[in-house]
Amino acid sequence: MHLLILSVTAGQGHHQTGLAISEYFEERGNQVTRLDCYEYLSPPIKEMIANGYLVSTKYSPKLYGRMYRLAEKTDQKESNSILFQVTNTIFRNKMEKFLEETNPDVIVCTHVFAALLMTHLFEKGRRYPTVGIITDFRMHPYWEATDIDYYVAPNEYMIPALVKKGIPSHKILPFGIPIFEKFSHKITKQEARKKLGFTELQTILVMSGSMGFGNVYKMIKNIDSLPLEFQLITVCGNNEKLYGKIEKNKFKHKVYNYAYINYVDELMDAADCIITKPGGLTVSEALSKELPMILSKPIPGQEERNLEFLLNFGCCMRISKTSPVDEVIAQLFMNPKKQELMLESVRLLKKPDACKQLYEHILTILP
Repeated sequence: MHLLILSVTAGQGHHQTGLAISEYFEERGNQVTRLDCYEYLSPPIKEMIANGYLVSTKYSPKLYGRMYRLAEKTDQKESNSILFQVTNTIFRNKMEKFLEETNPDVIVCTHVFAALLMTHLFEKGRRYPTVGIITDFRMHPYWEATDIDYYVAPNEYMIPALVKKGIPSHKILPFGIPIFEKFSHKITKQEARKKLGFTELQTILVMSGSMGFGNVYKMIKNIDSLPLEFQLITVCGNNEKLYGKIEKNKFKHKVYNYAYINYVDELMDAADCIITKPGGLTVSEALSKELPMILSKPIPGQEERNLEFLLNFGCCMRISKTSPVDEVIAQLFMNPKKQELMLESVRLLKKPDACKQLYEHILTILP
């Protein structure tokens, strides 16, 4: 089988989802081609999309949130996104030539813009079996303007919302957001802590993201002020300044501090809860590892929607200006019943076998 994975660089989630799918299929002897659509079609447009997303979410999050809400309110099926129609028409021949040369058996789109591009091509050209991956816990704007064969949803509880937006129910596959296979398996906390050299205490994992954005140091100081027994794991990503600052500080509680590492899955196994941002992929990994979540600073737009869904489902708590992190952790750790209920909700929502189910489904639709 030859699988073509199409994405668009806008945040890391779509890219990482594509990598997870690619890894699973390649390990089973399949050929996989991964392509950033707009990097191939037009590097300047790719840079405009990638940089526009980064700048707007980092420096103008409120403006980004307003634009996202406006897109949600607009009937994308009727407008069908004039900008993307024009862009996709200009690059139709180049993309059609690429598809003819690579001749994939199945196409997987991990970003809605890639699915829009395929929809536009299929209207007047050869159609390939195509699956779209919805990488957050609410359907992004523009998915309803696409016309592809299947849509992978994060869970079955989203089906009514997708149908309401015009996605036929028989096209919805509630497999979950595909994650790397190492996050699909879990060992006991005791085994993980022994392997990593941790002590046997309630354990909080603090994830600052791959770039270590946010005032994580202040958050850790607030957590450390709690008069409770626990230990902290901090992952600083590529933020060397944050890593060094934590290393130099003396804390009342034991802090295991890491820079960029490739075994976050093992740290998740060792933890009792995770403090992170509500990105779709990170949330899916935490759910698979059965971790109750304490979520902070959602990017207006899709991360806000993720937070709303997870709060309503009962698998997370939220940090805010009026609910600081130390108070939220105290509420959680001083209430074993709350931990138990959150864990039950997490287990209801976890989808550790998304890649496996996607793989098995694609085998059934091969031409």
